[in-house]
Amino acid sequence: MNRDKSIQLLNEAAADELWAVHQYMYFHFHLDDLGFGPLAMLFKRTAIEEMMHIELLAERILFLKGDVELVPSQEVDKITEPEAMLIKATAMEEQSAIDYNQAALECSSNADSASKQIFEGLVADEERHFDQYDKQLDNIKRFGASYLALQSFGPGEGEAP
Repeated sequence: MNRDKSIQLLNEAAADELWAVHQYMYFHFHLDDLGFGPLAMLFKRTAIEEMMHIELLAERILFLKGDVELVPSQEVDKITEPEAMLIKATAMEEQSAIDYNQAALECSSNADSASKQIFEGLVADEERHFDQYDKQLDNIKRFGASYLALQSFGPGEGEAP
């Protein structure tokens, strides 16, 4: 096993996950401020899941005797329109699934089945996140402003949508 390659892939994933946390919390803050509680909570819950991904990746990096590099892979995009946020989020999740599938294949060819399994688990989570955002985007496209208006009457902070 080439530990350095696995550590590199794991750190790249941690950087992407950290960026996602920042981006999704940015979306959460703005949606909450606009009064779109359920949609804001979706971004917050996803950001929390992404934080758990970082922890999982960091644990594996440390097991492999690497150093965890917690630098976001990108800057936060200053998007404040709900539909544009969802378009960005679906693109992020779709790209993560592609990247993590590739990382799983590289770990497999590198005889690192534990890291491969981590990446495979991340793919499943990213695909689920994609589906959640895609459904919201479809609802906005189908129902327009009416759907967003209903968001303002949804559950508040801490309540299930």
